[in-house]
Amino acid sequence: MRKTILLSLFCLLSLVLVASDKVRPLNVKTGLWETTWTSTVSGRPPIPEEALARMTPDQRARLEAAMGKMGSQVPKTHTAKSCLTKEKLEKDPFSEKADMCTETVLTSTGSKMDVKEVCTNQGAKTDVTVHIEATDSEHVKGSMESNTSSGGNTMKVSGTFTSKWIGATCTP
Repeated sequence: MRKTILLSLFCLLSLVLVASDKVRPLNVKTGLWETTWTSTVSGRPPIPEEALARMTPDQRARLEAAMGKMGSQVPKTHTAKSCLTKEKLEKDPFSEKADMCTETVLTSTGSKMDVKEVCTNQGAKTDVTVHIEATDSEHVKGSMESNTSSGGNTMKVSGTFTSKWIGATCTP
């Protein structure tokens, strides 16, 4: 679950860095950025039934309790800093995409980007829709919706984020 959120956040932030023939990078400054991400998880993680069957009753009870907490729909907020370099702006993050995923850029301008991604992995299917908007060269906001289904369970992750440029120099 946490891995899904982190992967989604990574994909979301990577989209700010997009540059290719059909995709226009967002008009943003390079340097240190701070992003605040708020996400809500609902539903049940799509764990294959055969994986559940291999668990001891105690393991399964702990997992069920953790799954109940994850699907509580209580928003969680995280803040992180990252460095956006000229090299990252010139790199196409889709060039290293996983074979199990297909991305489609729906809208790409200097100020807005909409992307749809569909991934299939070990029987689970994930649909992700991302909207990013550069309100100016120092501020970016966006949203993400993700639905993952497998084994009769569906988990939904909804999130919004705001990013602001901190300065031209990145600090470790």
